[in-house]
Amino acid sequence: MILAAIDIGSNAARLLISEAALYKDGSVDFTKLTLLRIPLRLGFDVFDKGYVTDEKKKKLIETLKAYKLLMNIYDVKAYKACATSAMRDATNGSKILEEIFAETGLKINIITGQEEANIIYETHIAEKLSDNKSYLYIDVGGGSTEITLFSHNHTIFKESFNIGTIRMLHNKVSDEQWEHMKWYIKTYARNYQPLEAIGTGGNINKIFSMSKRKEGRPLSLDLLKDYYKELSYTPLEERKHLYQFREDRADVIVPALQVYISIMRWALADEIYVPKIGLADGLIKMLYNEQMAKLS
Repeated sequence: MILAAIDIGSNAARLLISEAALYKDGSVDFTKLTLLRIPLRLGFDVFDKGYVTDEKKKKLIETLKAYKLLMNIYDVKAYKACATSAMRDATNGSKILEEIFAETGLKINIITGQEEANIIYETHIAEKLSDNKSYLYIDVGGGSTEITLFSHNHTIFKESFNIGTIRMLHNKVSDEQWEHMKWYIKTYARNYQPLEAIGTGGNINKIFSMSKRKEGRPLSLDLLKDYYKELSYTPLEERKHLYQFREDRADVIVPALQVYISIMRWALADEIYVPKIGLADGLIKMLYNEQMAKLS
């Protein structure tokens, strides 16, 4: 069964096409057939002006037309498409999604921060965790940060904060928002020590790749601090050249590290695991479960 997921984020729009194979023992393999990422950077419009400009809207629609063609070529059986923080905040977000449906036939849903956290946790993370440990799941995006605390197989809280890399670049995150997130994490995390942190998002994935760590090995808080210091002291143009970053990664990676480091410090977490999954992976698995439920 070939399935597709579209994730329209504040920094980029992603298309993931995967093949789900069910085996006799009941296990399911998800094989990525293609993964595309277009850096539309909708958040640069929304967090500055409050809406998506006509230029960005045109690029978004053209991107989704291309994604629709690829889905047709791969004979995709079903798809899920979501838009997150930037489209949540855009005054013209709903109107743009109506235009997208009229031009492409693609139905896009704007999801809340809570729904965003739920999709990844409930469909991809929970099954891999130990029943007798405590974990803090951290997903840092361009517009928001989703945090989930779960302990001994129970969810303690899931919360979304409007603290994201593009908001930070535009100075749209207040001291009060930082203090609220700090209070929230410190208040809850102190009762669930020791905590293991789990990080998702393109920026922490990039840091993990740079570290040359073996799959499944954690990154230390001290290592993240070293990368933050090194990258923040390197001018943007040099950062792109020295580390071979794309432009849409070079600017956001520093504020992303600031968020991960701050949360880990407040939660007293010394290490962070990076499973390299995201919202699109969660959407694929959720979609598969829905398709199988229809067949049963």
